[in-house]
Amino acid sequence: MTTTLQNETVSRPPLPPFTQESAFAKVQAAEDAWNSRDPERVALAYSPDTRWRNRSDFLNGREEVRQFLARKWERELDYRLKKTLWSFTGNHISVKFEYEYHNEAGQWFRAYGNEQWEFAANGLMQVREASINDVAIEESERKFRWER
Repeated sequence: MTTTLQNETVSRPPLPPFTQESAFAKVQAAEDAWNSRDPERVALAYSPDTRWRNRSDFLNGREEVRQFLARKWERELDYRLKKTLWSFTGNHISVKFEYEYHNEAGQWFRAYGNEQWEFAANGLMQVREASINDVAIEESERKFRWER
């Protein structure tokens, strides 16, 4: 299956079915994109009809994802994320992750979670299920300090 947007055929390699190497590459590409904090760039990895569950938010479609991410990074400041491949099979990948951010008041948080991803044949993510917990931390407890 290939998605066509504005007369353009879209493919987002690596494509399923995943091997260990291609699953690692897919996870790294996702980590890199999310660390850009660019909602436009990140949203392009999802199918136009993608379905998400993110904590208690249920999103439908790439545009809802883009809007959600824009709001997220307006309040989760200095966001830094690390994703780790958990497992893969066929067109599915599971990851565990942690990320850090602070709010406007300067309180730092570390979020821990798991995601289950399902991909279309063209490599766009069509389903994302995320369970996430936040823990308040002191600035001195931060682990992710690389430059943006």
